[in-house]
Amino acid sequence: MNEIAGLDQYRYMSLATFRKGGTEVATPVWFAAANRRLYVFTAEQSGKVKRLRNSSRARVAPSDARGRVLGAWLEASARVVGERDSIERAHAAFRRKYGWQMLLTDFFSRLAGRIQHRAWLEITLL
Repeated sequence: MNEIAGLDQYRYMSLATFRKGGTEVATPVWFAAANRRLYVFTAEQSGKVKRLRNSSRARVAPSDARGRVLGAWLEASARVVGERDSIERAHAAFRRKYGWQMLLTDFFSRLAGRIQHRAWLEITLL
């Protein structure tokens, strides 16, 4: 089984990004796989986005919702996605994986006005 398929069996993964000084910051996130890539969405002003603008270096590992790592860390490269087709592909993958939970997340994000302030991250395993 390839690494992405193995990861995609989990509901959460820990995404580690790196500060300018090299300190690792790990956060549990929802994620979905599409086209041999992993996708994550987050607030555009989040620390993850700020750190990725400085360095594309990342690591990922399966985790629980609290961030407790459940498997091996994998080295990765991550970037903020701006292309509409990549965002649509990622969003479709989330709807497939999380179903009604993603629909509810989108609904409440629209109500709160947060949906237009989402950043989409594309992660490539190295």
